[in-house]
Amino acid sequence: CAEKKHLDELITKGIENGMTVKYIEGKGRGVFATQHFQKGQYVVEYHGDLLLKTDAKKREAVYAQDPTTGCYMYYFQYLSKTYCVDATKETDRMGRLINHSKNGNCQTKLHDINGIPHLILVASRDIEEGEELLYDYGDRSKASIAAHPWLKH
Repeated sequence: CAEKKHLDELITKGIENGMTVKYIEGKGRGVFATQHFQKGQYVVEYHGDLLLKTDAKKREAVYAQDPTTGCYMYYFQYLSKTYCVDATKETDRMGRLINHSKNGNCQTKLHDINGIPHLILVASRDIEEGEELLYDYGDRSKASIAAHPWLKH
């Protein structure tokens, strides 16, 4: 279908339209809409290295050695395997900079391109120009909340 082909192209070419990165006092970087997004519309790919869980856990252990390294690892299930997108490496891709909110305006979705899962963010409601793009990281563990109290909100 034409819609899937268009989405495949946006993802494979790394096209990230309709958003900009701004610095937020006391929070760091955030991503803001520069256009209107309709509910269900593709916003951006959460782009990084696609790893199997075993490789991701090894990499996570290396990152844990350096407290200045942030965690940008997103684990998910796909066709009975656990994968991880590791977006820790600083790049110009914006999906990795979208902040957490329990009441976000985006949600994650898997999009298959030739058998390879891509983690994308779609609008969970209509988003107006100027709004910060946010999604629920889904991490409710006590250890994570202790380390990152902002996960509670």
